[in-house]
Amino acid sequence: MSETKVAIITAASKGMGLSCAEKLAEEGYQLAILSRSSEIHDLASKFGGIAVQGSTDNVEDLSRLVDATLETYGQIDVVVNNTGHPPKGELLELTDEQWKQGFDLALMNVIRMSRLVTPHMSGGGSIVNISTFGAKEPSLNFPISSVARTALSSFTKLFTANYASSNIRMNNVLPGFIDSYPATEETINQIPMLRQGTPDEVAELVSFLADDKSAYITGQDFLIDGGLVKSI
Repeated sequence: MSETKVAIITAASKGMGLSCAEKLAEEGYQLAILSRSSEIHDLASKFGGIAVQGSTDNVEDLSRLVDATLETYGQIDVVVNNTGHPPKGELLELTDEQWKQGFDLALMNVIRMSRLVTPHMSGGGSIVNISTFGAKEPSLNFPISSVARTALSSFTKLFTANYASSNIRMNNVLPGFIDSYPATEETINQIPMLRQGTPDEVAELVSFLADDKSAYITGQDFLIDGGLVKSI
């Protein structure tokens, strides 16, 4: 196995996913990145990596990404599961189809990716899932996301129970309001730090959890929200 580590990053063309790709490339990882945008190929060239154009809620696209990674690099050491935003709406007006779409996007993406990559992490590895603060403090503004990401926290505990002994770790990063999306002044005033976070700040935490510096950390949820969540 090469000493250079290989990282898969999904939804990597903008926002937090792009910042994670930039950070891991800077740290010497070989990258395999996924996005629905055709821009992903230019980004891969910039990072000296490979790209697959596709969606995180499509298992065939995820499979193509994993296959391309193994064909190119022969190993997978890190996976950063970033994704888009599930549908929003009034709680009881959301349709069955919207709930299914949201769970495909924000829960099944991780479960499917885990099935694909875990057999190839024989030397250990780290899976980092970009979740949301709603996993700890559900918000009516983001109902499907809150429910799906709470389920993701549960899946992460079960994954850890099965695979920690094989040195395959899984942790969740729970961002608050990040400035890749605008927030109202009212929302910002509810954040104790009185500002939104940045994608680069999220990428710093993801980098730590991907690295061996966090080798004894698994099965955990890490809020990065400027103090927004009040629950203990």
